[in-house]
Amino acid sequence: MRDPGPQAAGDPSGQARRAAGALESAILAILRNAGEPLSPGDVRRRLEAGQGAALSYSTVVTIVSRLHAKGLLARQRAGRGFTYTPVDEVSLAAGRMTQALGNGTDHDAVLSRFASGLSSRDARLLRGLLAGQAGAASGGRDRGEERG
Repeated sequence: MRDPGPQAAGDPSGQARRAAGALESAILAILRNAGEPLSPGDVRRRLEAGQGAALSYSTVVTIVSRLHAKGLLARQRAGRGFTYTPVDEVSLAAGRMTQALGNGTDHDAVLSRFASGLSSRDARLLRGLLAGQAGAASGGRDRGEERG
């Protein structure tokens, strides 16, 4: 019996399989470098130009849809389809923090643990942000007094 080597067993194309996540990484890199929203067709053309490998349109749609579901891409309606842009790192980190708070755990414990791990500089920044936000939201009143 012949060893199939780096390609997938039963893969009739003879092409080597990509490492897990390699296609996602390549698509993210294309979208980050594009500077504009791209359709799955645009992404496919750029992938083929850069790698010389032919991919089906449905494969690219599947990958960008998964990246969108993971919160890594934003999408906008464009005609009958969508175009995609990468989510910036700041929004991505903030989204992960919000998700951690929303997963049913004890909010007080999560926030307390988070705050206790902050550097003194970050703690000052957070206090300043909260003070500014509370003043703007309540017209200068303390938010705790509003709930009372």
